[in-house]
Amino acid sequence: MNQLSSEPTEYFAQPETVSRIPEDGPFRNQLDQQVANRLTRFYVIALTLLAVLSISGLLFIRQTLSTHYDDGRVVNVAGLQRMLSQRLTKLALLRTQGLTTADTVSFDSLLGAWALNHSQLRNGVLRMEKNYTVRKSPQLEQMFTRIEPVFQSMYQRFSQINNPDTTPTNREAALAVILRDEVAFLGQMNNIVFQFDTESFGRVKQLERIEWVLAIATLLTLLIEGLFVFRPVVTHTKKVINRLARSEMSLQLANNRLEITNREVRAANENLAFTNRKLVETQQELIRTTEEKYQLKLSEETIRSAALLEGQEEERRRFARELHDGIGQMLTGVKLHAEKLKSSVTLDDDKQRQRFAELCNLIADIIHTTRQVSYNLMPSTLSDFGLGPTLQLLAQQTGRSSGIDILFTGTRDGNRLSPATEIGLYRIAQEALHNAIKYAAARTICINLLQDSYKLVLSVEDDGKGFTLQDDRQKEKPVLIVNGLDNMRTRSKLLNGDFTIRSKPKKGTLVQVSIDLSANTH
Repeated sequence: MNQLSSEPTEYFAQPETVSRIPEDGPFRNQLDQQVANRLTRFYVIALTLLAVLSISGLLFIRQTLSTHYDDGRVVNVAGLQRMLSQRLTKLALLRTQGLTTADTVSFDSLLGAWALNHSQLRNGVLRMEKNYTVRKSPQLEQMFTRIEPVFQSMYQRFSQINNPDTTPTNREAALAVILRDEVAFLGQMNNIVFQFDTESFGRVKQLERIEWVLAIATLLTLLIEGLFVFRPVVTHTKKVINRLARSEMSLQLANNRLEITNREVRAANENLAFTNRKLVETQQELIRTTEEKYQLKLSEETIRSAALLEGQEEERRRFARELHDGIGQMLTGVKLHAEKLKSSVTLDDDKQRQRFAELCNLIADIIHTTRQVSYNLMPSTLSDFGLGPTLQLLAQQTGRSSGIDILFTGTRDGNRLSPATEIGLYRIAQEALHNAIKYAAARTICINLLQDSYKLVLSVEDDGKGFTLQDDRQKEKPVLIVNGLDNMRTRSKLLNGDFTIRSKPKKGTLVQVSIDLSANTH
């Protein structure tokens, strides 16, 4: 009897065995009704508690997140006030000194935005795409009260400077007050921004604590359900199963053992076939995953290379603009002052006169060199006239500076390409020309550009000493930005072009890039 009772779940799991119990017997009806009633009652209670806790937590978290969104916008606007005050101070200083600026925003609009933001922050409502509530503690109210006199003082002085009827003396006096009050305003505004952020962070921490409380309540609910719901249900179910098994066990023991054996044999065969199928599917999935990871790595490296090149070009563009607009303009001013000083001062000494002349010539050489460096970093002719004229000018300037015969042939007035394509091809030609001058000891270099509606071919060929090409094992590897040939190859790949190098010792070198314009167009 003990041996039979030790395997109740095994016999209960056989559908054919259980189906032999009379469907309409009083014992079966009593058990079904009893189990159904207990399970229904316990599960309804358990699921109701979990649903109430989950919905309450979601509603509270949603409300708190909505409040946090308003706090984030308030912190952004408060931080914007600092920038607007500094920008207004700069414009006031430039207007008082009579200087020009590249800032195209009007003084009136900046002053109005500054005053409107301050008023809305103090009144407690930001009226933007929607109304954002500014939640202020008593400490923030005190901060806004302390900063109000400084703000009003600066606002009056800004308005005075903006008034065209204000005299220069009054403007300078107003500017002095602004510069004096700006430090106090920025310091107090920083404190306000930090206080807003601190209070918002405190509300987030409170949300975290409430989330912990809800999580602990849910866990306790699950524990109580496990002790007082699931465990009694399992115990009761086990008792029912044991009663069913004992009533049928003596009749169906032999049949169950035979059926179990047959099922084990069928399951073993099915498991073997299933394992084989899974093994094949796993191998195929592994191959596919490996290929996807490889392609993803190639794509990531390509994107990284494009981003690095774009950043490099942007930095060159910025540096060229700084050289041309900043240092170049200052050097031009120094040159004008030197020439004015030279013409206004009477010099009897020939040596002093010669030194003034040498100084002027030196400044002119520095200006020319600065402009040349700025042009090499980012040629303005590339955006104005296109690739052909820029390559022709590159050949002329490089030929004059190096003393080498550099020729440009081919298309000069082809269709304009995208800015990224033009700058990429220009950098390839620039790099190839630099390598030919520096390493090839060439006497003649030819730059050739052929372009029509379907294809573009750029080649740089020299009659230098050449070199022996190694096995190019990097073509199938991820794209990396390095110097020299790999740099040109990288730019060609990012332009979806074909890059070719042909060279032999004492036979010169040919660097060629071919781009399918019709494919790029479509």
